[in-house]
Amino acid sequence: MDLGLRGRTAIVCGASSGLGLASAEALTQEGANVAMFARRREELERDADRIGALAVRGDVRNGADLERLVERTLQAFGGIDIVVWNSGGPPAGKASEITDEQLESAFELLLQPAVRLVRLALPHLRSSDAGRIVFITSATVKEPSPHLALSNALRPGLTGWAKTLSRELGPEGITVNCVAPGRIDTPRMTELYGAGGPPAEELAQIPLGRMGSPREFGDVVCFIASGRAAYITGTTVLVDGGSSRGLV
Repeated sequence: MDLGLRGRTAIVCGASSGLGLASAEALTQEGANVAMFARRREELERDADRIGALAVRGDVRNGADLERLVERTLQAFGGIDIVVWNSGGPPAGKASEITDEQLESAFELLLQPAVRLVRLALPHLRSSDAGRIVFITSATVKEPSPHLALSNALRPGLTGWAKTLSRELGPEGITVNCVAPGRIDTPRMTELYGAGGPPAEELAQIPLGRMGSPREFGDVVCFIASGRAAYITGTTVLVDGGSSRGLV
């Protein structure tokens, strides 16, 4: 199936590993121009060279870095058609133990820079005939996870903002969607569970019986960013192996 992405230009954040890298790989393989944005220079430049993308080093929490990302993308490719927002997750912890500093840090990581990046990219998305905004969130927006209180609190806020944005931009032909991972085999799983990843009893609760691969997730992002998904907006697509028990 031709997704109609050849020649389109995408910004992908958090692209040096995990879900961001998988999304960048899927987009470039469909012929899109991709600007990969991340903090880790060595990994970022290595993988950008490997897949034929533009590497832009920076931190999503730094407004000047986001401005430079947009500028470098425009210089290299002449426009922006797709924004894939992604960032690392906040540390695990209990809801009753969140400090003011942790709350502020999570806001500066998960919500504030997403709003900033969209604001910077929006004039260029409006110039595109197929503007796409994709937010990588988490399955916790559907079913909060124990001990991930900061993620449980902030990611639904981003999802609510994205839903509002989708209604504002829909008349202009720009779609806004979230793609929410469950347990995908990325460094985040090691961060949360240790080197062995999720224990067998947790994996047994996933109907498909395993973690997902990053590429399985990246392919969904690629589809949502494509012309084939032109009538999908304002929704959250779960990629969780069937883990969520909710009906919607």
